[in-house]
Amino acid sequence: MSYPIENRLRPPVELISAATLFVGSAVMAAGPPWIPVEPELAGGMSLALLVASAWRASQAWEIIRYQGNLRLLKRYSLKSSDIPWSNEVLFLGMGFRWTALHTRRLNDAMQPRNRRYIEPSWLYRTLRRFERHYEHHPNPSIQRLRALMRREAWWNRWAPLPDIGGNPALHGVEPNEEAVVMPLSGRVGHTLVLGTTRVGKTRLAELLITQDIRRGDVVIAFDPKGDADLLIRMYVEARRAGRTFYVFHLGFPHISARYNPIGAFSRITEVATRTAEPLPSEGNSAAFKEFVWRFVNVLAKAMTTLGERPDFQSIYAYAVDTESLAVRYFTWWLDRIRPGWQAEVTELESAQAKLLNEASKKSGRSLRTMAIMGFIRDNELRDPVADAMRSVLSNDRTYFEKLVSSLYPLLEKLTTGKIADLISPDYANLDDHRPIIDWMGVINQGAVVYIGLDALSDHEVASAIGTAMFADLTSVAGQIYKFGIGAGQLSPGKRKLALHVDEFNELVGDSFVPMVNKAGGAGYQVTAYTQTWHDVEAKVGDAAKAMQIGGNFNTRIVLRVENTETAEILTEKLPEVEVPSIQVASMASDSNDPTDFAEFQSRNEDRITIERLPMLTPADLVQLPKGQAFALIDGGQLWKIRIPLADSLDELDVPTDIEDMAHQMRTQSAARETASQGELTVPGKGSGW
Repeated sequence: MSYPIENRLRPPVELISAATLFVGSAVMAAGPPWIPVEPELAGGMSLALLVASAWRASQAWEIIRYQGNLRLLKRYSLKSSDIPWSNEVLFLGMGFRWTALHTRRLNDAMQPRNRRYIEPSWLYRTLRRFERHYEHHPNPSIQRLRALMRREAWWNRWAPLPDIGGNPALHGVEPNEEAVVMPLSGRVGHTLVLGTTRVGKTRLAELLITQDIRRGDVVIAFDPKGDADLLIRMYVEARRAGRTFYVFHLGFPHISARYNPIGAFSRITEVATRTAEPLPSEGNSAAFKEFVWRFVNVLAKAMTTLGERPDFQSIYAYAVDTESLAVRYFTWWLDRIRPGWQAEVTELESAQAKLLNEASKKSGRSLRTMAIMGFIRDNELRDPVADAMRSVLSNDRTYFEKLVSSLYPLLEKLTTGKIADLISPDYANLDDHRPIIDWMGVINQGAVVYIGLDALSDHEVASAIGTAMFADLTSVAGQIYKFGIGAGQLSPGKRKLALHVDEFNELVGDSFVPMVNKAGGAGYQVTAYTQTWHDVEAKVGDAAKAMQIGGNFNTRIVLRVENTETAEILTEKLPEVEVPSIQVASMASDSNDPTDFAEFQSRNEDRITIERLPMLTPADLVQLPKGQAFALIDGGQLWKIRIPLADSLDELDVPTDIEDMAHQMRTQSAARETASQGELTVPGKGSGW
């Protein structure tokens, strides 16, 4: 029966017995004459003592190794080519399954009596003080000595720890690591990654994206900040895997592909939904948002009927000058149902000139437009779009512009500068060689797409475009549900779409909820990264809606966080565990009976008590070193992981910055154009970079 309490924080007393047994083995092997044992028996006893010595020495080494591991922080990096990938599992890093045993070990290590086992040793602190004191010493010998003390080598147990902070004991409670993986079947349940600034979220994204690219999944990464390292890593991995790669970056329009967020849809109402989505909807603003939605929906219906593809520039142009679109639609419609209508309108304009003139002044519309509207009304002609346009034009122009005033500033930002050419592309401009992408085309090609929204420069534009993209992706998921990928074509088969959303609190909205709630069946695998859960609540404006979003993430990975509420997203899912402890009790009593031989009695005892503690506390997550995390995966299993950093020191032809990458992209694009000279390219279906 094993002892109920594991005690590894103690001197390695096994060394004493190991040394004693080793000496005994050596003596028996020497066979001195003063030992009355036959040589054959002496050899057997020597071997047995040696085995026993090795066994005790191994026990001592486990204690020494465990204690050293409690204060050890090792750098963990992998070359990109060494990152493992599989068609069955997703690699997360190195670590171990966290159980009640590790909770006991951590609780024991944090006891005041055991602080010496987790704090840096006296020698380590002395060496660091020496380095700081002689940092600027002119003697070359001292500087070489400082460099020697800082060298990371097997013989230097006192090298400086990596600058990643945190409590090393959180990972040191288990010296034996293994590769931590999660089944790919769990990816469609979506993954939530939480961690404060600069603790490794983007590096984890690089690790997961690299595997998704090599596996052949369609990869779309949203990066509101515009992380150059992530962009270059995706480009290198896509090039290495022979995948089509697109960049959509608001901060670098010269290398960016073009994309129309409202140009592809399965229902015409999606145009208005995506356009009005960024507008405020709290309180009195909700009514104005609904009016804007109806107004944009009327414009979109008229445009599509006339054969025009909606984009933000055309929506803005027709919002400012709705009358021109209305007259074009009335003309198109009446030409089909009432030939010769123009002469009748001219007669009506002459007969009711005074009445029409008053209506024109009141509404701010032209006399001809009012005559056409009067003709339609008098002849009781009916058409849903025409009726809606008449309703819009019947409002007083000044009053109408007040109702849609919240739309104009947003559209002004989306149609100003070089951004306008990116999100409102001219499909007929053959001189612009930047490809035009759409999500169904990206999925059919099996492409890799990086979305840089440059939110630091313009938060509102980034949010508007990001939410429109989410709505577009959700619509595509609906099409895949109904018709599959490549409907009407020779379908390449069902593809998985790995959607990585960094800083997703910047982009989350009403369109994000149905994506994580229902798009798993369409092969969508969403991995969302954010700093705190309060950021999500602040964005959606409702704690209940934020929890609704959080409830759709089955896998949760939490790096270091800075507030209790965010940590509880993981810890509240964990059970309590039993932690044994020893209580020392002593007692003494004397006797006043002169006839009693015993003058006093004493008793000492160790009592084992069981205490129920949380398997993990929010305070533990606050103390995580950089690059380390707890992951709740595969049906609620808790794993402690170390995330590898991508090491590109030995890689060749890796771009040093975005401009270098852009040069490589343009060179490759020019080479492909030369190779395919004479072939017809369909607008909107560019081959990417």
